[in-house]
Amino acid sequence: MAMTAAVKDELARVRSPRSCCRKAEVSALLRFGGGLHIVGGRVVVEAELDTSAAARRLKRDVAEVYGQASDLLVVSPGGLRKTTHYVVRVARDGEALARQTGLLDGQGRPVRGLPPQVVSGPACDAIAAWRGAFLAHGSLTEPGRSSSLEITCPGPEAALALVGAVVGPAAMRAARHRIEHAEMVDAAMTRTLADLGIFASVQPVFDALWGGPDGMYAERLGPARARTLNPFAALAAAGVPLAFGSDSPVTPLGPWEAVRAAAWHSNPGQRMSARAAFAAHTRGGWRAAGRDDAGVLAPGAPATYAVWSLPGELVVQAPDDRIAAWSTDPRSGIPGLPDLSPGTPVPRCLRTVVRGVTVFDPAGGAGR
Repeated sequence: MAMTAAVKDELARVRSPRSCCRKAEVSALLRFGGGLHIVGGRVVVEAELDTSAAARRLKRDVAEVYGQASDLLVVSPGGLRKTTHYVVRVARDGEALARQTGLLDGQGRPVRGLPPQVVSGPACDAIAAWRGAFLAHGSLTEPGRSSSLEITCPGPEAALALVGAVVGPAAMRAARHRIEHAEMVDAAMTRTLADLGIFASVQPVFDALWGGPDGMYAERLGPARARTLNPFAALAAAGVPLAFGSDSPVTPLGPWEAVRAAAWHSNPGQRMSARAAFAAHTRGGWRAAGRDDAGVLAPGAPATYAVWSLPGELVVQAPDDRIAAWSTDPRSGIPGLPDLSPGTPVPRCLRTVVRGVTVFDPAGGAGR
């Protein structure tokens, strides 16, 4: 932590001659250091920082750049708080400052990422935003076998905005970043993921175990919010690339169970076709890892596959009656899959081959 404190002290002394850079830094400091609160019906803007130098810098820039007065409070150690913290608070004209810094949009709605002018601004704004985010919630690991810079973000939107400010949308799409456990994804976040080509790494069995009106999600979050979780169909329809997994040992390893869970989502509006779910659990993971040549059986593709024993015939299933008649017609040319209707047995794995080498064979043929 000594290195983190030293770097923050140095960054707090950097002078930003350009107004746009100072605005970008203030926006990031407020977004990553705290945000908006409603007190007595009024909007209060505040940021809690761990160095006095950063707090004084923020207080000065709020006054010089935006003409707003602020209070600087010192919070002594106590309870879970082991060090002194510093709170910069704007209460009198909090809403005005929130609009000026982009914490509120033109309709008065909170901005969960960073203001568009920061994300799409020049390089100096991106540098200033990262400086503000690091001063607010950053840390450095001490030199050793590995060293890293980490910034704790208030949410995925803020994280994506911070990265996007540096690399730009085209580079974001090429990098194939992903959000792990993308369960709580609203319409705005879905559009952002699609625009930037961010993979949604999801675990369909979560919904099978905890979804529905009587499941854990509804019990802990309420039925209305629970229905919005794990929106597989909405993500796929928006063009968000999906990669399925099990999150073992949280839920058991079971790829066919995951495909079934996505095809028979507890919310009928979020059900996918079994074929689309199958693709997300085969090609999806490989594509997220940057391998477009894997996850398929085709001439020239790596010999990585599994052999399954099926309890019945191959069928074509679709969760929507409007397309079921077309998709199950042989003329559609859609390959069949095992029947994954609820209650039916799932296929049993007989052999797993990775790049031509058998790694699993109950008959004792592994390693060939």
